[in-house]
Amino acid sequence: MVEIFRQQLESLPDKRTGKNSRYGMEDAAMSAFSVFFTQSPSFLSYQRTMEQTKGRSNAQSLFGVHKIPTDNHIRDLLDPVQPKEMFPVFETILETIEQKGKLQRFRGFANNLLMALDGTEYFSSKQIHCHHCSSRKMKSGEIHYFHSVVTPVIVSPHQSQVIPLVPEFIVPQDGNDKQDCENTAAKRWLLQHGSKYSAFKVTVLGDDLYSRQPLCQMLLEQQFNFILVCRPESHPTIYEHIEGIALPTVVVNKWTGKVQETYTYQYVNGLPIKDGDDALLVNWCELTVTRPDGKVVYKNSFATNHLITEQTVVEIVLAGRTRWKVENENNNTLKTKGYNLEHNFGHGKEHLASFLATLNILSLLFHTLLELVDDKYQLLRSHLPTRKTFFNDLRALTRYLVFDSWDHLLTFMIQGLELDLPPNSS
Repeated sequence: MVEIFRQQLESLPDKRTGKNSRYGMEDAAMSAFSVFFTQSPSFLSYQRTMEQTKGRSNAQSLFGVHKIPTDNHIRDLLDPVQPKEMFPVFETILETIEQKGKLQRFRGFANNLLMALDGTEYFSSKQIHCHHCSSRKMKSGEIHYFHSVVTPVIVSPHQSQVIPLVPEFIVPQDGNDKQDCENTAAKRWLLQHGSKYSAFKVTVLGDDLYSRQPLCQMLLEQQFNFILVCRPESHPTIYEHIEGIALPTVVVNKWTGKVQETYTYQYVNGLPIKDGDDALLVNWCELTVTRPDGKVVYKNSFATNHLITEQTVVEIVLAGRTRWKVENENNNTLKTKGYNLEHNFGHGKEHLASFLATLNILSLLFHTLLELVDDKYQLLRSHLPTRKTFFNDLRALTRYLVFDSWDHLLTFMIQGLELDLPPNSS
């Protein structure tokens, strides 16, 4: 996969026209990627020192970097490069996961893959900005500049991993006076990438922002199913239709280990999502979770195109609730679990912020790939107690020792923990 990645990087557009080409574009991009993959902001600094003292480095042996550019060189070379140059790598990794038979375990209700959509910010500043920045005016009159992105992710209620897909950046669009927004970016993603993913048989998950007729219709036109949060305050027509009628109800009691909770499901099919003769008909369901003292600990409702019955309502709601994994296991992981997505690694004047964010998301995807298909990586992650411990060890080892390959590094860690190597591995 590193070799496939490098081949894609070798095709990156190069703004340089003169003879100043000491560093290849692939070296600049792979160097940046190595920082995110190892979760070590100082990784390149350590490798430069290692190259001087040992004559070689892990940047070369593990990531295939021929010459390590300076941080300023990396920012300057990558600033003109658009994120879309990296999108084929996302698709290749997803194909690899499917070919290895690991995608099937992510399938849920109706044998669908669950694709959660969500927007998240990855840069914010009061001073630094570019023409791709969005902005908001605070009550104080101060202007805040920020970058944000829609992150489609394959999730499953039964899998701890998530599979990031090609992102869609929320940026001002040419010829449009309105500021770009999450909903518009999601539609743009569907038009550009929907046909590639609809063949996988997908149900799209999202919060209340997405459950509007134009987006729902676009999902259906692109041959996606959907289960989207549907709140009373934003869907008055739906709630007017169910007011005062007896709704089909399913009640399930669950023991949490400390207390028994009552799950009450209600549903109805064929409701107009908005007022008007052209309204799209959707199916609606709601889950209320209560404790024995009557306290409501969870309540949410969903609109879907899946037919809801007594037999399907529990699975449909479980699928709808799984959308939270795009926040917990993807966006929050990228922000708070070492990837440092919100850190300003470089803003640039053109695409640097979004290109580096793309490499950061890709680094999470590479780790997901390893968790799903690599026996040695799986063994290590199962025996190292936390993600933090694993990356602390990775940083320390690559700072002091040179490894010939990733296999050498993983084998060294396994032997250091006195574990048996997986079968069929050397």
